[in-house]
Amino acid sequence: MSDVILYTIIILTAIGFIAAVILYFVAQKFKVIEDPRIDEVEAALPNANCGGCGFPGCRAFAETCCKAESLDGLFCPPGGSDTMKSVASILGMEAAEKEPQVAVLRCNGSPQNRNRTNAYDGAENCTIAANLYGGDTDCTHGCLGLGECVDACGFDAMYMDPETGLPVIIEDMCTACGACVTACPKDLIELRNKGKKSKRIYVACMNTDKGGPAKKACDVACIGCSKCFKECKYDAIVMANNKAYIDFNKCVLCRACVAVCPTNAIHEINFPARKVKPVAEEKPASNNIEAKVDLIEKAKENENNTSSNEDNKE
Repeated sequence: MSDVILYTIIILTAIGFIAAVILYFVAQKFKVIEDPRIDEVEAALPNANCGGCGFPGCRAFAETCCKAESLDGLFCPPGGSDTMKSVASILGMEAAEKEPQVAVLRCNGSPQNRNRTNAYDGAENCTIAANLYGGDTDCTHGCLGLGECVDACGFDAMYMDPETGLPVIIEDMCTACGACVTACPKDLIELRNKGKKSKRIYVACMNTDKGGPAKKACDVACIGCSKCFKECKYDAIVMANNKAYIDFNKCVLCRACVAVCPTNAIHEINFPARKVKPVAEEKPASNNIEAKVDLIEKAKENENNTSSNEDNKE
């Protein structure tokens, strides 16, 4: 009995040893040599795994950076230019500077500006609601207010305002990852440059209806009047589909377009309050008439005095 057990142990040990040798040579044959810089690049990234770079996680982005010949077209939104400089130093490359961006909501359709014409009773999801109907107001282009963009934000940089029913973006916490942009089925959220001292000007409306219907649906809708387009001296405004769009790369923040917008559809963020010019008081019409009468009487007196002086000379 003891011999049987002994032989069994020897045979199993031999089989295990032979299998281990085979597995070792197979592993050596098919092993994948990984670039050691990948771990260094991944450590330099914020590890948010938000997908804002266009890759499924920071590890995939790090692998792409290591394999790329240059960092052109590769950017980590949460980390920004500082992170990309660190990545470039690890890889011995150069990273181009990029202006920091922030998400903005291109809709101002609060209950004060848009009257509700119906009630939605369905799944609390913007994508589902957008596929079922246009919205609970006459504006079919505005925010549905169901907060899918807030749910998509992984940085707690958004919340729903209970008074306006619109999402609010917290600038200091926004990383410009673009998750909210992708989540919005109405394409109402856009990534724009933060601008100097966080000053921004943009059209907060995506309504493509003509002026009359757009204004009837929302008091602050862009009616496509082209006043801002004509006022801009820097070719920063484009008119298309009955609405204006401000190119943040060309805009110099002069605020001229804001002043001429008749519906207040253009928003100016983080600007000082405008100085209100005092309006000159107009004199009442009666005073003007009396003044004219006095002038006429004085003119007649002057004529009479002149004629009398001439007679005396003669």
